[in-house]
Amino acid sequence: MSDILKAKELLYEGDFTCVLCNNDIVYVSKEKGISPMLDFIMDGVELVGFSAADKVVGKAAAMLFAKAGVREVYGEVMSKEGIAFLESHDIAYSYQVLAENIINRKGDGICPMENEVENINDTDIAYDLLIKKRNELRGV
Repeated sequence: MSDILKAKELLYEGDFTCVLCNNDIVYVSKEKGISPMLDFIMDGVELVGFSAADKVVGKAAAMLFAKAGVREVYGEVMSKEGIAFLESHDIAYSYQVLAENIINRKGDGICPMENEVENINDTDIAYDLLIKKRNELRGV
């Protein structure tokens, strides 16, 4: 079984939000939003060459996958901006549902993480902005 198929299978069977696979190495998370990728990167987890399956992939998540060196991404829901960023970084992708935008958890506007990176294309700058935004949202 390919890494991306394994990641997709685990995403659904394990009720995870994010799964990364590379041969026999597997990382999983049940954290919401982009927190799994922010935490993996912050913790120095080596993800170059991994395949990822995630519940929601917008531009913010796509930027984190690119920063981490992920080679392939599946999104249960994927935005057009997420696809454009993955394509610009030669990252293979697939999805179940294509969305115009990623909405916030209240369902009344654009996700704050997407707003944060709307006009950013540098993954290092995006990572720093996303960490700050998450801390702000958590009241840290």
